[in-house]
Amino acid sequence: MARFDGDVVLVTGGARGIGRATVERFAVEGARVAFCDVDEDVGAKTAAAIGHDVRSYRCDVGVEDEVAALLSRCTAELGPPTVLVNNAGVNANFDLVEMTSDAWDTFFAVDLKAAWLTTKHTVPGMRAAGRGAIVNVSSIHGFTTIDGFFPYAAAKSGLIGLTRTMALELGPDGIRVNAVCPGFTRTRLVQASIDLHADRATAEAAMVRGVALGRMAEPAELAATIAFLASDDASYVTGTSLLVDGGLTARRAG
Repeated sequence: MARFDGDVVLVTGGARGIGRATVERFAVEGARVAFCDVDEDVGAKTAAAIGHDVRSYRCDVGVEDEVAALLSRCTAELGPPTVLVNNAGVNANFDLVEMTSDAWDTFFAVDLKAAWLTTKHTVPGMRAAGRGAIVNVSSIHGFTTIDGFFPYAAAKSGLIGLTRTMALELGPDGIRVNAVCPGFTRTRLVQASIDLHADRATAEAAMVRGVALGRMAEPAELAATIAFLASDDASYVTGTSLLVDGGLTARRAG
């Protein structure tokens, strides 16, 4: 029996990168899987490529009406989710003085507020089932950061705090909440930054110089960690934020 037979899994931002790898992992492990993305065409192609009757929906997870509609459709077609992976997010670099209030609200709607919205609309079904697992995808920038990552680090730090409070609120309902905090991972956005350099190999080597394992993670490695935290193998793990960074943050400063 696969680990997730009988589970319905919902992954936000599942069309690419860590999200796509997570959808693939849960589908292979026997779950009925749905995911959402703002890019409807890419989402449909991803679902078709994965197979396993994976469902793809378009949703802007920063908009509550769209999130409510997403959960209604997923529940009607597959059943209420017992696993939720809050993976959707965008990167952003702003000057803290020049960033506008509207830009702040738009960014935080996706990178922080969305995790609350999807959880809000998923929890009633989990409570009815008497169980559930939520995994929030944060970042190493929730623990340690560098200049130029405002307000990304703030949002990812907020997601870690949200994970703790959700774990306390939902523990009595049999619902566990954890976070994964990836380091350098070979996603589209990371690869795009490498591709800006004429010597890509040198650029990548410089990026991972401080990583103990000397390389980037592959999205499938993050998906494996997410699946572990969502599984019964982690039945006594809640409220934690797990660094998956190849040892990057183990190195002392200086």
